[in-house]
Amino acid sequence: MSRARVARRIAAGAAYGGGGIGLLGVAAVGVLVAEVQLAKRQVGNHGGDDMPPPRADGVYGKGFAGPGAAIEPLRFAMLGDSTAAGQGVHRARQTPGALLASGLAAVAERPVEFRNAALSGARSDDLERQVTQVLSDPAWVPDVCVVMIGANDVTHRMPPTRSVRCLSAAVRRLRTAGAEVVVGTCPDLGTIEPVYQPLSWLARRASRQLAAAQTIGVVEQGGRAVSLGDLLGPEFAANPRELFGPDNYHPSAEGYATASMAVLPTLCAALSLWPEEERPDVARDEGFLPVARAAAEAAAEGGTEVSAAIEAGPRGPWALLKRRRRRRISSDGESPSNSDTPATDGTALP
Repeated sequence: MSRARVARRIAAGAAYGGGGIGLLGVAAVGVLVAEVQLAKRQVGNHGGDDMPPPRADGVYGKGFAGPGAAIEPLRFAMLGDSTAAGQGVHRARQTPGALLASGLAAVAERPVEFRNAALSGARSDDLERQVTQVLSDPAWVPDVCVVMIGANDVTHRMPPTRSVRCLSAAVRRLRTAGAEVVVGTCPDLGTIEPVYQPLSWLARRASRQLAAAQTIGVVEQGGRAVSLGDLLGPEFAANPRELFGPDNYHPSAEGYATASMAVLPTLCAALSLWPEEERPDVARDEGFLPVARAAAEAAAEGGTEVSAAIEAGPRGPWALLKRRRRRRISSDGESPSNSDTPATDGTALP
C-alpha cells in the first residue's frame, strides 16, 4: 500500500473514530524485542538528558521597538515534546523556540513575545493540556503557534489514529482562538545512531507514515505542516557527532538550528511576512496536489511545506506543496548562556 493511501486511512480513522492502524506489525514486534532493548541501553546514557531544557520565554527583538515607540509585539507560542522544549542544549538561545523567535523578530522587524508550553516526553495526547495553558490568559492570545510532536507517539506505540486525532483537535482549538498554526511533523527516528536494522528501517517507516498522516490532519484544520523527517535524516546520519546531543537522541545546538531553518520560512509565511509568493514555483517542483499525495511527498523530503489550497476536487481536498528557500539562523547573538532572560538583539538572521 502506498504511503499516501496509508496516511489517508490513518487520517480518516482519526477523523471518524477508527480504532487504529498499526504502524508496526504485530509480528515485527517479537522480532525486534532484542534490538529495542539494546537501543534503550545505548540511547540516553551519555549524560545531559536528565537536565531540564533551558527556559527561553520572553521578548525578542526589543531593539525594533525603538526609543519611546509603542509597537505591539507579535505573540508566539511553542508546543510539543522535548524537541520543541529544546532538550539537550544548555543555553536558552540554542533552543528552537529562541531561534524561531529571534528569526521572526528579524524578518518582521518587530518585537516578538515568546512563551513555551512544550514538555519533554510529551505525546500528542498532552497537547490538550498545553493548548489550555497557552490560551489560559485571555489578554494573551498567540498570533502564531509552532507545534513539534510525534516522536514519543512512535516510541510508545500510540495508535496513529489517536495521535492524529489529538493533534488535529489541538490545531482546531488554536485556529478557533485566532492563531496561525505551523506543525513540524514527526522526525525520522530511523536516523538515531544506536538503532540498528531492521528496527531502524521500521522506525523510519513508522515515522514517515505518522508524519504524512499528521500533515493531512493539520491541513484539514487550517494549519500548515513542515516535514522534519528527511531533513533530520541524511544530515544527522552523516554528522551524528555534530547534529546529535550527548544523549545520542536529542539534537545538538546545530541540529536544532537545522530544524529551525526549515520551519522559519513557513512560520513567517503564516503571518504574510515571507517575501516569496504563495504561488507554486514549477522550477522547484512545487504545485497543487491531492492532500494525501502532498503529505506523502513532504514526509520523504525535509523542509517541505504543505498548506490548504482547494477544499474539494476530483480526488478530495487539495493542498499546496512548497519548498521554501531557507535562511541560516544563528544562535550567536546576544543571549545569556543559561538564564531565563532571552536574546533581545533581534539579529538572528545574518
